[in-house]
Amino acid sequence: MAIFADLPPALNVEFLEPYAKFFINLPLGNGFTALGNVIFAAILTFTQAILFNRIINNHGLLAKPSYLPALMYITGASLFMPFLVLSPTLICNFLLIWMMDKFLKIGKSPSAIMIMFDIGMIIAIGTLIYFPFIVMLLMLWLSLLLYRSFDWREWVSGLVGFIIIFFFLAVFYYWNDHLAMFYKIWLPLANKFPSAFKINYNDYLVLVPVSVMMVLAMVQLRENFFRSFISTRKAFQMLFFMFILGIVSFYTKPDFRLSHFLLCIPPGAVLLAYYFSNATKKWFYESLFLILVLAIQYFLFV
Repeated sequence: MAIFADLPPALNVEFLEPYAKFFINLPLGNGFTALGNVIFAAILTFTQAILFNRIINNHGLLAKPSYLPALMYITGASLFMPFLVLSPTLICNFLLIWMMDKFLKIGKSPSAIMIMFDIGMIIAIGTLIYFPFIVMLLMLWLSLLLYRSFDWREWVSGLVGFIIIFFFLAVFYYWNDHLAMFYKIWLPLANKFPSAFKINYNDYLVLVPVSVMMVLAMVQLRENFFRSFISTRKAFQMLFFMFILGIVSFYTKPDFRLSHFLLCIPPGAVLLAYYFSNATKKWFYESLFLILVLAIQYFLFV
């Protein structure tokens, strides 16, 4: 409601990183009006929520199947105004949700070589769209540490899948005598993590009820941790690492925008859904969710 009430005059979106546009030129960013941009972003968010909900229920991460994951996903994806428009991170969330599904299958598969290879390629495609997505490479090995005993083939296969995509990109740069530009792609990885931040705290007050809910979710998860299935424990540990990597990966893009933190929504939504599916005091958790919804609307309008 807030973004329709104060619709920007124009919203231009770059769907690919500059180094990928040299390889694949998709002039889609300027094809939408501001209204079309917002409507299409809403359709994508709802589609992601339904896919996300189905994956979480299929893997049995909550006490019982419900639409809580979808509700938490849409709520989280509405926290800030930049979340409500088309952005590379919104597109990457399709890939992140796909990755989550594959990571959750690792422990159930006799061999994870092909799964890790697929995930490596998915991360490479996401990196073409939005460079900080490359940090998700660490999830390849973190998930293997959690789910499987050591097999060097599984540890290498994900990296091979990633390299294949960028090998074709390197060949294209070489053919066009721009190999020096290919080397520059990796320079942001050497950026120093910022030691000081300029933050207007009033812009982030909406995170207060979210933080309270996250703390309550962690407490709830801790109480039930050793009573849960081993696969469920490992799944939540994997999602926690994914959430942290989604936050810290901003340092690889100096001109990053608030929409970057959309990458934290899928793993964060699982944790929130876990709390609401296990909470017992109905009046408390319903009031808490109502406060969150009202806070989101207030800060979007104000």
